[in-house]
Amino acid sequence: MTNHSETTGPSENDDITEGAEPLGRSAHDTQITLRTPAELADALPYLLGYRPEDSMVLVALHDRGGRGRFGGRARLGIPANKDDWESAARQLAQGLMTGSERRGTRPEQMVAYVCQEPAPGETGRDVMHRLAPLAHLLRTECGRLDVPVIEALCVSEGRFWSYCCPADECCPPDGAPMGLPGTSVLAAAATYAGIQVRGTLRELRARLQPREAGAALEQETALDRAGMALVPRILHDASRAEVAEETLALAERIMSRYVAATPVSGIHQADLRDDALLAHDEAAMLILGLQDRTTRDRAAAWMEGDEAGPALRLWRALARRCVGPYGEHAAAPLTLAGWVAWSTGDDLEAREALAMALGADPEYLFARLLHQACNEGLDPESVRRCLRTERAGREPADSTEAVGDTAQVEPVEPVGGHEPTADAGTRDRHRPRTEDGPDLPRPRPTSTRPRPAGAGHTRTRPGSSRPGDGTRTRAAEKSDTRGGRAAREDTRTGKGRGEGDE
Repeated sequence: MTNHSETTGPSENDDITEGAEPLGRSAHDTQITLRTPAELADALPYLLGYRPEDSMVLVALHDRGGRGRFGGRARLGIPANKDDWESAARQLAQGLMTGSERRGTRPEQMVAYVCQEPAPGETGRDVMHRLAPLAHLLRTECGRLDVPVIEALCVSEGRFWSYCCPADECCPPDGAPMGLPGTSVLAAAATYAGIQVRGTLRELRARLQPREAGAALEQETALDRAGMALVPRILHDASRAEVAEETLALAERIMSRYVAATPVSGIHQADLRDDALLAHDEAAMLILGLQDRTTRDRAAAWMEGDEAGPALRLWRALARRCVGPYGEHAAAPLTLAGWVAWSTGDDLEAREALAMALGADPEYLFARLLHQACNEGLDPESVRRCLRTERAGREPADSTEAVGDTAQVEPVEPVGGHEPTADAGTRDRHRPRTEDGPDLPRPRPTSTRPRPAGAGHTRTRPGSSRPGDGTRTRAAEKSDTRGGRAAREDTRTGKGRGEGDE
């Protein structure tokens, strides 16, 4: 242990590649001096904005007048396979350094954390010993970059251990107890500055994940019915705009219903109330209607002022209704939830929602663009201006250009030389498309029978490619509308198919 005299201050938003999680800016300029491992351990949730679980974290330090100032932070989940620890540690260190150097602020030092709760039959001390090689790898990888790790801490079972301090007085072998949440000087300063600690990522994601409970079958059946009714109408040019207007009008009614609802205490209770205010048929119509990209982009305009709160509640509720084989359909409401969260300043929920959207559909262009922009710390105002302009001078829904297409995507020639057709008689594994955009599966007869576990199908498209390789066409991207996924079942061969951070 070489130096525990660090001060908090405005932190930069460093990005990190390939799945590691960049962390946002501090919301205050208050300086609090941290001198001991206990204070550094207590600071972690306030540096991240949540309590990490099963995580490896690096925090950059920059010199300011002889004292360290916290800079960028980066987190990765701890790989289950120890053979992957070295590459994960290298990825974390290099990613944080790359983001810092991009902003011209190379760190002078690092603080490393490994956090994990004991497995059954294990103690916190066992976790500390088991993760010691991982902490050593983090120190080694930072050393390769000529940035020393001045402290490495393990946090487990309400206790912490320092891998750098040999003194039993401050770092006993059985660990030192963490302070009670909210009782430290840093906690008081963070509360005064308006910094929130949001619980854990698992709790945050639970608000956005499908509720696979007794009502899931009813919701799936409602989605089947809605697919039979809506997919043909969305595929037909004459009725597509009409479906868009119906979808947006219904969404506005639900949002008004949310505004008028009686407040309840607790996040979980609030989500249950919102779920109760949304009928299965209403959720199904909204989920399928939002698969049309122009409809989704019009809904994205509810991103500020009095509209943002109820809109975010609705997008969360719809994501929770994408049950069973309709999991891919969650990409649209999750992207909208991430966009509204980012627009209103909640970078943490924004990153998680957008990452989950990409888990549901890795090719979802709007989510990819927003996720990259959020991770790079860009200002969402440029997107807001675009949406405000489109809302002020709205053209017909079937001719409005999607937001995803305005974000520096250059047109190229179609790959494979053809576009799939919307011929209802075609029996292949590809989604039918219309010439100008919707990409929807065919309807199937409604079924109320439970599906076997693992039912579902892998989506493939002619000419499609892996995300980011630059070979997708603008026509293919404009065809990013999703319909009732279950409506494809009768056109498939029956093969089953085989999600993100903590």
